[in-house]
Amino acid sequence: MTVPAQCREFTEIAERVNNWGRWGADDEIGTLNLVTDAVVREAASTVRTGRRIPLALPLQQDGVQTGLVPGRVNPLHTMVALNVEMFGPGTVATSDDAVTMGLQAATHWDGLAHVSYGGRIYNGRPATTVTAHGGAAFSGIEKSRPLVARGVLLDVARARGEEQLARGHAVTPEDLEAAEEFAGTRVRAGDIVLVRTGQLRRYLSGDRNGYAHPSPGLSLRTPAWFHARDVAAVANDTLTFEIVPPEIEGLWLPVHALHLVEMGMLQGQNWNLEELSEACAEEGRHAFLLAAQPEPFTGGTGAPVAPVAVL
Repeated sequence: MTVPAQCREFTEIAERVNNWGRWGADDEIGTLNLVTDAVVREAASTVRTGRRIPLALPLQQDGVQTGLVPGRVNPLHTMVALNVEMFGPGTVATSDDAVTMGLQAATHWDGLAHVSYGGRIYNGRPATTVTAHGGAAFSGIEKSRPLVARGVLLDVARARGEEQLARGHAVTPEDLEAAEEFAGTRVRAGDIVLVRTGQLRRYLSGDRNGYAHPSPGLSLRTPAWFHARDVAAVANDTLTFEIVPPEIEGLWLPVHALHLVEMGMLQGQNWNLEELSEACAEEGRHAFLLAAQPEPFTGGTGAPVAPVAVL
């Protein structure tokens, strides 16, 4: 990423939120260190009814990817065996299948090695440690701890009295605080924050291109808010996570750079928060137990996830 010379705001925020060395020079998981045993015990105490809300999109060929990101292909599902009697006629028959897909094709986590700038990834390691054959030598997605924590839905759209945010809306710290007040809970250390913009409604209605771009998303000022609260990870219901086109001309994906490179914080895209939004509104609470472990692809710079919120 090239930072425009006039963008002092980015460099100032980067210095403020930087976590390099915070958990040691060998650390590869960043803010997931904040998900302690005590955090998980507290998260478990939020379960009251046992109601389970799935947050993943189906893995299908007609998925969210439009070609906007080269090589990030929607899942192609293929049957490689159909009722094959492997041990001879009349024995048990099996059917097997295979899939080709981008690891970040649908509902996913971006890993810490997904983004670099200035030749560095999280904790100051060289970007060249991500290679064609080995993938991410450091901070691969498989390094993530079992990811179970307290989830908090910050329903920015509903807090503003809207079904979905306007495409040009940059979610600000003020929006997050208004959504926090609407939720009636305070985001705290080790939480996983889910930010709902309502943008996924466009995809669910069949407007795949309209979902992709332009899109509302997190603004440049939000990483400092998450850093101040010691948030463990953040996900939302958009393709690009942050607002596109960017707030500052020529400054593409600055929130990715701040979260993944400077803070060492996972970020998730294409999470379906619609049913969760309704459930939280019905029950009058926005904190829950969240299970969201990425698939442990060795050397992966991201991975699909099938998160579940338990109320």
